[in-house]
Amino acid sequence: MLKGKKILLGISGGIAAYKSPELIRQLIAEGAEVKVVATKNALEFVTPVSLQTVSRNRVYFEVFEPIGNFNPEHISHADWGDMLLVAPATANIIGKFACGIADDALSTLYLAFDKPVFIAPAMNTRMYEHPVVQRNMRQLQAFNVQFIEPVYGELACNTLGKGRMEEPENIVSFLKEYFDGN
Repeated sequence: MLKGKKILLGISGGIAAYKSPELIRQLIAEGAEVKVVATKNALEFVTPVSLQTVSRNRVYFEVFEPIGNFNPEHISHADWGDMLLVAPATANIIGKFACGIADDALSTLYLAFDKPVFIAPAMNTRMYEHPVVQRNMRQLQAFNVQFIEPVYGELACNTLGKGRMEEPENIVSFLKEYFDGN
């Protein structure tokens, strides 16, 4: 059940970011409230205006806001959210999370977040299967991060393989099943 859940949706810079507005729409349709935290690279694929329109909330992507905002947003967002869902999660953001690197809005939020974290990877098959990425994923699983496995299909590089981000409706189903069981 997602009704009343406060979901922080992290979006990292992969082509699968184009699915984010639909994912937000479906989460809201289930009764969740959604706030978006995006990397600057994610905003090369989907605009803040689109994300703000569907989420009905401002998009957080700058760690250092202009003067006048004295609230460290990575902390206030971490306090607000019931869960963090990162979809899509690139090899880069997975690596940052696993190594504790906090150099953007999303990786800083992750380190301040102490509630359930879900990651939906999206990348080329060779990247997904690389031993470093697999090690980083195992490290995050040891920290109780839940992975929503990518699926086999046509990738942006015109090849077939495992690496496509799971479809929004299946991500929503995964989250509903998780919270129904907990």
